[in-house]
Amino acid sequence: MKPIVAIVGRPNVGKSTLFNKILGRKKAIVADEPGVTRDLNFADVEELGRAFTIVDTGGFESGAADVIQRQVREQATVAIEDSDAIVFLMDGRTGPTADDADLVEMLRKVGKPVVYAVNKVDSDRLSAGLGDFYALGLKEVLPISAEQGRGVNELIDAVVAVLPERKEEEAPQERVKVALVGRPNAGKSSILNRLIGRPRSIVSEVAGTTRDSIDTPFDLGDGKYLFIDTAGIRKKNRVSMTVEAYCVMEAIKSIERCDVAVLVIDGKEGVKGQDEKIASIIEERKRCCILAVNKWDIVEKDSRTIEYAEKTMRQSIPFLDYAPMVFISALTGQRVSKVIDAVDDLVRRSAQRFSTSVVNSALEGIVARRQPPAYRGREVKFYYATQTAVSPPAFVIFANHPEGVGSAYRRYFVDSLRDSLGLHGVPIKLFFRERH
Repeated sequence: MKPIVAIVGRPNVGKSTLFNKILGRKKAIVADEPGVTRDLNFADVEELGRAFTIVDTGGFESGAADVIQRQVREQATVAIEDSDAIVFLMDGRTGPTADDADLVEMLRKVGKPVVYAVNKVDSDRLSAGLGDFYALGLKEVLPISAEQGRGVNELIDAVVAVLPERKEEEAPQERVKVALVGRPNAGKSSILNRLIGRPRSIVSEVAGTTRDSIDTPFDLGDGKYLFIDTAGIRKKNRVSMTVEAYCVMEAIKSIERCDVAVLVIDGKEGVKGQDEKIASIIEERKRCCILAVNKWDIVEKDSRTIEYAEKTMRQSIPFLDYAPMVFISALTGQRVSKVIDAVDDLVRRSAQRFSTSVVNSALEGIVARRQPPAYRGREVKFYYATQTAVSPPAFVIFANHPEGVGSAYRRYFVDSLRDSLGLHGVPIKLFFRERH
């Protein structure tokens, strides 16, 4: 593993701004309001020939009474425990506070290397106030301005200097990237916590608690996964805050870069318009998808409830009728392991490669069962087919009039090809080309 560097400090001292400056792109949400970063945000960095993982944490308030703020404090504590080095960030405009003093004392007890920095030192005039921070008993304090980039290089040098040497035990293995997506409060964070066995994401009854996407590595047996817990895609016309706008983009990008998207549906409420929107994004990008119906433990059931629920939900998102559906409860753990089973199955099927002879045999059977409609009075003929890619599988079919293949026949062809090749549950890319 790469060394882990955690950025900790009070709310609104600029941790996410520093995280983004080091990372070189806007991954963490940045806004001028306290408490925007609620979950741990990870990113890999390489500086001065050293690779490490930097973690942006929520603001630490020692006496926080609010349930979410208490969990934020616990998250920061987890990051400190898991880290190899710590950047403790303070605010040069407000000066040291009681919470700063508490954190300094806490970090002394942890016994890990700490780089102390004072942010928002945008001018030489503000540098004059650094003496107040030395009163906390610190030997060295680095003045920086994360927003301007001032002093950030010196901070990185100091971090790299205290990183422990760590030998590579094995070559890095590709992880299966799984994005947990869905409406706010559908239970995405609870599912993640249930799967990995520890509270890596904040869980609360307050809708929209998870605001950033969080990458969480997770090993189970021989399986290696990277879970992307997204903020939930909200309707753009309801996004009134800059913070929410970042959430929308981050969730969409999470679907873009995942191998398997787990669309978490609230079993009590069923499929809503926003679920349909998320499903359409998954289908447009041809990502493997699992429909995870959560909170099934609180749904009143009889012998036909699952059958009726599945039929109703699939009617709402017919373009994902091939995706496997699992009924789970993150609260009780009921069937949550089925999510991993489905991920493994989809990844295996999606990576299959078929010989040209097998693909053309399937083509012959598909056309024999149903001929394509004529195009402008002319017969549409398919000559041969070949597979061009995997994960997801892509196929090219050469024809005399590819423009004559309508959407209805294309859907029939995809469904039939999925059945013929045993690609159940897997999205398929299909291209019709003219034979020259």
